[in-house]
Parts: sequence; C-alpha cells; structure tokens
Amino acid sequence: MIAKESNVNFVVAALMLGLLIASMDNTIVATAMGTIVGEMGGMDKFVWVTSAYMVATMAGMPIFGKLSDMYGRKRFYIFGLIVFLVGSILCGTASSIVELSIYRAIQGIGGGALMPIAFTIIFDVFPPEKRGKMTGLFGAVFGTSSVFGPLLGAYITEYVSWHWIFYINVPIGALSLWFISVYYRESLEHRKQSIDWWGAITLVGAIVSLMFALELGGNQYAWDSVQIIGLLAAFLLLFIIFLFVETKASEPIISFAMFKQRLFATTNAVALLYGAAFIITTVFLPIFIQGVYGGSATNSGLLLTPMMLASVCGSQLGGFLTTKTSFRNIMLLSAVFFVPGIFLLSTLSPDMARSTVTVYMILTGFGVGFSFSVLGMSAIHGFDMRQRGSASSTNSFSRSLGMTLGITVFGILQRNQFENGMASTFSGQGAVGAITDPRAILTPEARAAIPAPVLETITDILASSIAQTFMWALVPAILAVICIALMGNESALGRAKNAPQANPERG
Repeated sequence: MIAKESNVNFVVAALMLGLLIASMDNTIVATAMGTIVGEMGGMDKFVWVTSAYMVATMAGMPIFGKLSDMYGRKRFYIFGLIVFLVGSILCGTASSIVELSIYRAIQGIGGGALMPIAFTIIFDVFPPEKRGKMTGLFGAVFGTSSVFGPLLGAYITEYVSWHWIFYINVPIGALSLWFISVYYRESLEHRKQSIDWWGAITLVGAIVSLMFALELGGNQYAWDSVQIIGLLAAFLLLFIIFLFVETKASEPIISFAMFKQRLFATTNAVALLYGAAFIITTVFLPIFIQGVYGGSATNSGLLLTPMMLASVCGSQLGGFLTTKTSFRNIMLLSAVFFVPGIFLLSTLSPDMARSTVTVYMILTGFGVGFSFSVLGMSAIHGFDMRQRGSASSTNSFSRSLGMTLGITVFGILQRNQFENGMASTFSGQGAVGAITDPRAILTPEARAAIPAPVLETITDILASSIAQTFMWALVPAILAVICIALMGNESALGRAKNAPQANPERG
C-alpha cells in the first residue's frame, strides 16, 4: 500500500528509470558494434552480442510475469534490476566478444523482469481514471528509448568510450533501486502456486532456437544448412511440446484461457504486428539518411528526433483518450496516422527533400506512439491482480517477438534487394560490385573514396531497396488494422465481464 502522494511519485520515477535502461539496451549497442568489433575482433560472432540480450529478455518476460503474480511484484522487480546492473558492469569489463555475449545474456535476464513488471505495478497502484495518464507516460519512455538508444550509443562511443554505454546504466539503475526499495509498499494479496517448470524450459528452448535460427540464417549459415534446419526443427518440436504442457499445467506460464478474452487476444496480435512494422523505421531510416544524404552516425540519429518526439506525443494522447473512448477507437485513430506514414516512407528516393522525410517520420512516429500506452492497458484490462503480471508480460513478449521478426525478415528483404541491385548494375566491376552491405558506404571516408557518378548510382540502389522494404512493411501494418477492428468496445473505465477487480490503491 502506498500511503503518500510523494511516495507514489518516487515509485513512478523508479519504474520509469528501470524501464528506460532496460528497453534502451535493446538498441544502444547497435551503433557501437563497429567500434567494439574493431577493438576486440570476433567479426564472425558479433551477432551474438545483440541476440543474447534479446533471447534472454524474451524468454524471461512470461516467466517473471507469472512469478510476480505468485510471489509479488517488488521482489522480482528488485531482483531483475540487480541482475541487470551486474550484467551492465560485467559488459563494461568484457575483453572478448564471447565474454560480452555472455554478460549481455545476464543483462537480458534482468531486463526480462523489469519491463513487464513496471507496467503491471502501475496498473496495481493507480485507479482506472489515472491509469491512462500513467501508461501514456510509460509508453512515451518506451517509445523514446527505441529511437534515443542508437543516438546515445553513437554519441557515447564517438566521444567517450563504448564501455560507458553499459556503465551509464549503473547510476540510473541504482537510483531506481533506491526509490523502489524505500517507497514501494506492496500488499500481500498474492497466492503461492505450483511453478510450471516444464512450460518454462520448453518455452525458453523454443525461443532460443528460433532466435538463433533467424539471426544466423543467411549470415553465418545458409538457410538450407544443417545448422539452421536443425534450429528450426528444434523450435517447432519444443513449441509443440510447450503447447501440450501448457494445456496440462495447473498454473501455466502462459494461460491459453486468457486468449479466450477477445480484447487480450487481439491486443497481443496488434502488439506483434505494430512491433514488426515500426522497428524497421529505427533500423533503416538512419541508414537511408546517412547513406543517401551523407554525414555521421550521430547526425543521422539526431534526425530521428522528430519521430521520437512525435511518438511521445502520440503515447501521451493515447493514454489520455483511454478515459474518453474504447481501446479500439483509439487504436483506429493510431492506424489513421501509422499506416499512411509507412506507405509514404515506401516512396523514399534520393531526390526527396529532408523536410519531406521528416514529415513522414513524424506521421509514423505519432501513429505508433498510441500503441505504447494503449496496448499495455488493454492487455491487462479485465484481469485481477493474480493474472496481471502474466497478461503484461505476454503483451511485452508479443511486441518483442514482432520487433525481432521484423528486423530479421525485413532485413533479409532489404539486403536481397540491395545485393541484387548492386550485382546487376556493377557486375564484374571489382570492389564496387562486391559491396553487399550498405554500411560499407555510410562513413564519410568510404564515400569520399568512391567516384561521384558511382556513389550516386549506389545511393539510388540503397534508397530503392529501403523504399521497397517499407512497402513490404505495409503487410503487418494492414493486418494490424484488421486485428484492431476486432478488439471490441471495452474501455479503461469499463468493467470486463466476470473479471474480479482489485483494490486500485494496492500494489
């Protein structure tokens, strides 16, 4: 029970800080990888640095969400924060890519507890009329981190040291730990349940197999290689076993009964599809800006600021509207901006003015911003305190899975388009024809070494490959609209049928 308004403010600050560092670490490392690999070597293993964090985070989300329902939010939030900070310190001391990958997995375990539990605590603590404002604020933090992470990573790497992209988490996390330990007083309205160990083991195994198959396929190994086929087969087998186990478990990690609620099922589908469509804007827009217009990674990251600010505004507005209308109506409003924004980004070309690109980015960012706050609320809506952790973590898991699939699938599409364009245009022309990675022309030094007519042709091919990728991103965006239409008319202030309501002042 939180007794004072000032205590509530400290708890909110603690959760926002924890959410910021956990979600930002999904992206902050990306822009530093070139420097890290250059210093430590391990070019053939660098993919594991990102994969290890994402795998551990995704695998931990539903497990920690369930545990928080069983034994309380506070202890698992603190546990996740401590593990995350220990992992961050270890990452900063790594001397090899293998070490860094292992330490990133430790970080990811902590991150898997922080993100879903933060949203659940907010739902526990605040009454329905205040949840919209709070989730809007938290959604803004999540949206900001997805764009701000690469920019901050580039800046710290360029002007300080790559080690500090990990060390910076320590003071922020320590402040969050202090606030949550001192000011959060949790009720004891949790009941001990049997732990679904087989469900946890098969879920983690399935996720690990799928993630590494997607990360390594087409890069380290061919898609038809024994390694990738074996990983995909392992994923399929473990996932089937997981589905079977969950139907038999008395307290499953992910309850299929929750998906019988239409709002919960459609919300998770929208989270997955929005995540898949939006993540490519944070990946490919910097490449387009840097590769077509020129400039450093830091400058290209700065140009994403309008999209970041627009997503914050969208998140705040979405949270505010949850007390005015249904979740479906708000998300339909979101789609009015998001889908046209993705379509307009599919028209990118080298001769397009930067101001025009900025307008398209703002439109897309504003549209997706609604989802950061609204989907978190609609996923938990209608569940009591014993289920909210599972509901929130399942929603976070769905969005993370969508982002992972989006990066992988659309990354393959963009790379194939670029490689085919380069091969057909520069066939037999030596080093230029051998360029298969657009990052090879992103640095000012590399661009200066390429003759102007050749560079212009390459940027045309790059712009075309990115534009076609955004065209493909319309598929999940449009599918998301269909799922939104099926969400029903429930609202934040409405009471779901047969759903026991917890005391909103308890945590």
